[in-house]
Amino acid sequence: MTDRAAPDPWHALRRLTPARIALGRSGPALPTAEVLRFGLAHAQARDAVNFALDVAGLQDELRTRHDSSLVVHSRTPDRAAYLLRPDLGRRLDDVSAALLAKAVAPASGACTLPDVAFVLADGLSALAVQRHAPALLDALVPRLPPDWTIAPIVIAEQARVALGDEIGEILGARLVAVLIGERPGLSSPDSLSVYLSWAPQRGCSDAERNCVSNIRPEGLGYAAAAMRIAWLMREARRLQRTGVELKDRSDLPEIAEDSATSE
Repeated sequence: MTDRAAPDPWHALRRLTPARIALGRSGPALPTAEVLRFGLAHAQARDAVNFALDVAGLQDELRTRHDSSLVVHSRTPDRAAYLLRPDLGRRLDDVSAALLAKAVAPASGACTLPDVAFVLADGLSALAVQRHAPALLDALVPRLPPDWTIAPIVIAEQARVALGDEIGEILGARLVAVLIGERPGLSSPDSLSVYLSWAPQRGCSDAERNCVSNIRPEGLGYAAAAMRIAWLMREARRLQRTGVELKDRSDLPEIAEDSATSE
């Protein structure tokens, strides 16, 4: 039987958004094609949650761009536990904590602390980190002040956002930026978010963080995201705070113009 879908007057708007609008109908139901597309999107979202981060491949990509990277793991033993016990994903396991402490031990007597620590965390979509984190760093790092020092990049497995606070605290970083995979949606299985925390330490609340989300070519592009994040990072150092006390004004015309002329 032919699937005769009634046209939807909003159909022309579909080219402007990946949202599931103007699906049409076949009698009282959705057209078969849309039901199949929904099933595919749902499967892709489920797969993204269970996708394992290719740590070696990510390290290879980073090696061509940055001096070094460290790999750490949360207290979560496996993916099933990660989904059931979010608290375990917010703390480093003992081996990882010791690894980070050893990495900064030679500089423990120095006065200079890193201005920023970047943490690449798999989160709920390792696919997002795999696809977008290196390109975002490529766009972001050149926008930071040239005198800023950057800690070794940390790749974190089975990680929640708050794991970055403990990592930043051990590294002695003034600011931590956690690049993490978002919870997949039906039109975005690979969205990346960046969370910023000034003076990171265990116990920081969500109110003490800034977030830039939906970073991917189909959402907020790398260049636009890098401009916004760099502005927030510079303001965080100037104000020495992040979160509800740091308002994102990076899209104001005069700020956007200044950012463009500074490149």
